[in-house]
Amino acid sequence: MTLSMRQGLLALLSSVTLAMAGCGGGGGGDGDSADTPTPTVVVPALPIAGPYAVACSNVAQDFSKVLPGDDVQEYWEGVPTTGAAQRYVTDLLADPANTLTVRLVAPRDTSLYGSFAGEEVTFVVVACYPTLGGNPRPDFPLPTGKAVPHMQTGAEAPLFADEAVRYPMLVFSHGYSGSPLSNDYIAALAVFASHGYVVVAPFHGDPRFTNLKVEDFGDAVTVLSHLRDFTALQALRPLALSGAIDLLVAHPQWRGHVDAARIGGFGASMGGESVMLMRGAGLTTSAGLSWTQVTNDPRLMAAVGYVPYFGQPFLPAFGRDGHGLDNVTLPYLAIGGGADTTAPIYMTEQGLGRLAGTRELVELSGVRHGFDEASTNDIFTWSLVFLDAEVRGNAAARRQLSTMASVAGGGDDHVILRYNGPAAP
Repeated sequence: MTLSMRQGLLALLSSVTLAMAGCGGGGGGDGDSADTPTPTVVVPALPIAGPYAVACSNVAQDFSKVLPGDDVQEYWEGVPTTGAAQRYVTDLLADPANTLTVRLVAPRDTSLYGSFAGEEVTFVVVACYPTLGGNPRPDFPLPTGKAVPHMQTGAEAPLFADEAVRYPMLVFSHGYSGSPLSNDYIAALAVFASHGYVVVAPFHGDPRFTNLKVEDFGDAVTVLSHLRDFTALQALRPLALSGAIDLLVAHPQWRGHVDAARIGGFGASMGGESVMLMRGAGLTTSAGLSWTQVTNDPRLMAAVGYVPYFGQPFLPAFGRDGHGLDNVTLPYLAIGGGADTTAPIYMTEQGLGRLAGTRELVELSGVRHGFDEASTNDIFTWSLVFLDAEVRGNAAARRQLSTMASVAGGGDDHVILRYNGPAAP
């Protein structure tokens, strides 16, 4: 970047900051009136492993195709074309014909999709589901030491725990530059599947669209200089999630076993933003903080965001002061880190205050960006109770949320914005 470009961006940033000064968050639907009872109940943690064994769809790969000097996770996560040949998980697939894959054409809107407008984009998908306790299929080992549990191979159909049941779905959106197989994401997919959800997760492949790094998110000059591509990757993510739903509800091996009337979402970091965009939130499209709605998929009933990315003060994810959330009715639980500087919790609180529907904000004190192992039980207990309440319509879960203050043990979790969902009888 030239000196003049950098000075121009700094000047623009200064003007945006001044324009935001004194502009309060405000908004409808926070439900924290003085007569709302303060949650006081400390609940026991749910077991991490639910009652079901877990199996997953075919993502067989030939790891001998990983080029010398490359890391397999670069293929799962995507590598940009700048300075190197592009990498994506499609380069490793051993059985692409039997791997779940979404192919979509980005709408011809350059304000959202930049140079990718009108282009076909591919997203590989993995689905994990409740399976038979005696599923004989072996796990598929990964070079990282993790494994895909009881993975289908070839044209094998999924083996559900009960072939007569239609299971609720959960679209799972990993964090920026991650993948469903990186770090402990595959374990997180398995947790939700073990509790009775068919979990479907795209490999977003974010670096294919921009070469930002997570640590850059707080750097105004770096982010603003990549704004066009950064906007495109954010806008493509919710389209991939909707495409994954389309794929399963139409697929002959899956459509008779998923309940298209009960679909929830879980997103980590930028995935928490993605599920919000999927349900009608407006995405910031300029340094002047204008926003545009990307899509609105009414099939998504509710979502949980773990350390969800709502942007930075110089570039909120949902427009100036979060106004892109003003008419969003998606029931949403945010679990934020009190010491998170990548996805600051005060940005999340401002955004949730704008929602027109059910919402709740839980803080994990002292937690920075990333998965906090000490809070594992807290994270999954809050998430499962909220999804049971809002996706499964479980009245007992709704009653529990109205009084639930924290989860016993683990980290220091506490409610910042109270659950304001409808009272259960």
